[in-house]
Amino acid sequence: MNRAAVTLSALVLLALSGCTAGTIKSDKSDKSADAGPAPALRLAAFDSCDDLLKDLRAAAQEAVGPWALGETDLKVGAVPAPADNRAATASDAKSAAGAGVDYSGTNTHEAGVDEPDLVKTDGKRIVTIAPDGTLTVVDAASRKITGTLALEAVRRTIFDGTLLLSGDRALVLGYDYRDRRQPGTQLTLVDLAGPPKVAGRYRIDGLLVDARQIGSVARVVVRSAPQFELPEQSPDADNDTRLAANRAAVAAAPISAWLPRWTTTDAAGKESEGQVDCTAVSRPEVYSGTSMLTIATFDLAAPALGDGDPVSVVADGGIVYANGPSLYVANDQRWRTPVAGPGPLIKRGSGVVVPQRTQLFKFAIAGAARPRYVAGGEVPGWLLNQYSLSEWDGRLRVATTESDASTVYVLEQRGGALAETGRVGGLGKGERIYSVRFIGTAGYVVTFRQTDPLYTLDLSDPSAPRAVGELKITGYSAYLHPAGDGRLIGVGQEASDRGRVQGLQVSLFDVHDMARPARLSQFQVPGAGSPAEFDPHAFLYWPATGLLVVPLNAGKTAQALALSVSDTSIGQAGTITHPAGSGGIQRSLIIGGTLWTVSDQGLQASDLSTLARQAWLPFA
Repeated sequence: MNRAAVTLSALVLLALSGCTAGTIKSDKSDKSADAGPAPALRLAAFDSCDDLLKDLRAAAQEAVGPWALGETDLKVGAVPAPADNRAATASDAKSAAGAGVDYSGTNTHEAGVDEPDLVKTDGKRIVTIAPDGTLTVVDAASRKITGTLALEAVRRTIFDGTLLLSGDRALVLGYDYRDRRQPGTQLTLVDLAGPPKVAGRYRIDGLLVDARQIGSVARVVVRSAPQFELPEQSPDADNDTRLAANRAAVAAAPISAWLPRWTTTDAAGKESEGQVDCTAVSRPEVYSGTSMLTIATFDLAAPALGDGDPVSVVADGGIVYANGPSLYVANDQRWRTPVAGPGPLIKRGSGVVVPQRTQLFKFAIAGAARPRYVAGGEVPGWLLNQYSLSEWDGRLRVATTESDASTVYVLEQRGGALAETGRVGGLGKGERIYSVRFIGTAGYVVTFRQTDPLYTLDLSDPSAPRAVGELKITGYSAYLHPAGDGRLIGVGQEASDRGRVQGLQVSLFDVHDMARPARLSQFQVPGAGSPAEFDPHAFLYWPATGLLVVPLNAGKTAQALALSVSDTSIGQAGTITHPAGSGGIQRSLIIGGTLWTVSDQGLQASDLSTLARQAWLPFA
């Protein structure tokens, strides 16, 4: 097979889905504390641009193989990618500014930290992205579409065509594939004060990892790969010849090949462009040189997007978690694993075998200031998703799976290190984590192979976290949601006693006595599933009335399952259906006395009490 002139940026971003990197300065005087199994990961600034280029070339030469940069023995699809559970915590009722109307917002991991999704509301209007990339604005009171705006290079998918909302500004996150050598992330700022109009655009090299918003300030995380080509070679060339030629190409690459470029455009169409400054780039002690992780900052209350004040670090990463004062980026390098299933070893392109570990980078995010790297660490194993991370009382809890069991670590910042203070291991021996939830000083971990042990953890003493209870039932919960007063809701799959899944299962757990967790009630839909199992943005729980709504994949009708949750039971309240041909219902939210649901073809308003249809608003 002739892979001559392979574009490294596109290839690496597709093959190394866990890679990232970036730009950040740190205090070189920081001392790495002894963190045991969570060693310090001190970031250091390069002494000069020449040193940066030298080190990047050396790392990339080590990572390149006969056919590609970052080549390993991994076969495509051999190891499942992390589940995309990018949102989930109690959807606390909010009050729209000046409107006095309670509304649900969207389901997010941490209160006060918003996450991109395909629909947003402020209690007065609903803003969403149609599948063709058209931004649509709905007035919640009149139940009418009041504005639309066709957006370039945006299609509504789980990663592309999501948005954030602040006042009269919406920030739409999408991909820009016009430069096939280096795909980019495109941000579009939309002014909603009148008819929707573009107020600015921003493009940066690399694919979107995730974003978080606190107040009006959004932090956007992207990853990019080096932009240069491998030499064209004869189809008959042997691997040694190919490897030598590829390493020579890496050795000749300029520094600009690694540094992400950005372009910003204001409302008048005036463009400014730049590139991450080589003097700002920092790196951990070990890195591959195959990618950059960049964090850009935007104040949506400002007149324009600006340059994002990007910071980057030469590191791999793919999971983002933020709780307000802190933002973490995690890299578990699962893409390097040479065998299927959770394994303790990973193999680099050179064939060197090293333990499977997850790197953690902590950034302080205050106001609209540039993120500041403050500490780093490592733990064995890999993460399920962002819910495997939680900061409480200044300490980070991390749940990981290794080859034989799972462990929850408690880390605290000591200087520039995230050092271990305690751990509780041996969870689900021979199984992997299917869901995690940290609520205050309590932790809940679900593992599964044939049965579902729900472990309850007491994390009140960070030096001695402990498992205090275990509930074994068939099936598993893929998402856990707090329901107050010692109650926990689980959404997942029922299964036979041999582990064969049988259909959607929603469970109500009593965890008031953590030593004796119990399932109070369950509701099953045989043969069905729900997007809420892997994307908690699709989950809605309204504590005021006990209404729980999840999209339902069952048959050809677009529908959502509405359940009534009491203190002791779960029962069906009804089913929401959209007109025929509407595609699957993907999201639901509440504004006042109306339940809104969103599908591929439009939005529907239903009475919150009776679930009767009040209005159908098709996308144009």
